[in-house]
Amino acid sequence: MKKILVDTNVALDYMLHRPDYANAMIVYLLAEKNILCGYISASAITDIFFLAKGALGKKPAKEALENLLHVFKPAAVTDEHIFQALRLDWDDFEDSVQFTVGESLSVDYIVTRNVKDFASGSIPAITPEKFIEAISGIIRASALEIPAEEGSGQGV
Repeated sequence: MKKILVDTNVALDYMLHRPDYANAMIVYLLAEKNILCGYISASAITDIFFLAKGALGKKPAKEALENLLHVFKPAAVTDEHIFQALRLDWDDFEDSVQFTVGESLSVDYIVTRNVKDFASGSIPAITPEKFIEAISGIIRASALEIPAEEGSGQGV
């Protein structure tokens, strides 16, 4: 099963029905159906709530966030993640923290609309659309309840 870390922007696309909602929703549904294992960095959750609260109001934002976190597991941010992120010296500190969290979880991808922000990292950063394309074989196999064969060219 593929493991992904979902970036703040993708979570907000889903919660706020922003322009890339459809692809964010597909990623959400894949995690909900246990076709993939999804995480959100705990440090991103406060930002997600703050922005959702401004757009939706407090109660709807809390409900939407709770719904999101039933599917995407909150990933702890430790002091070691913070120090590793500082050592990376990336332009965007939030992204470097997310990267170190993803690295500690051994995620296969960071799913984001800001791929360039993760270009210095060793974890592939991929847009929701490209991620869906990349795992289309796994999606088809899951829909048919046929396991994707290793080395068959399906999936990633």
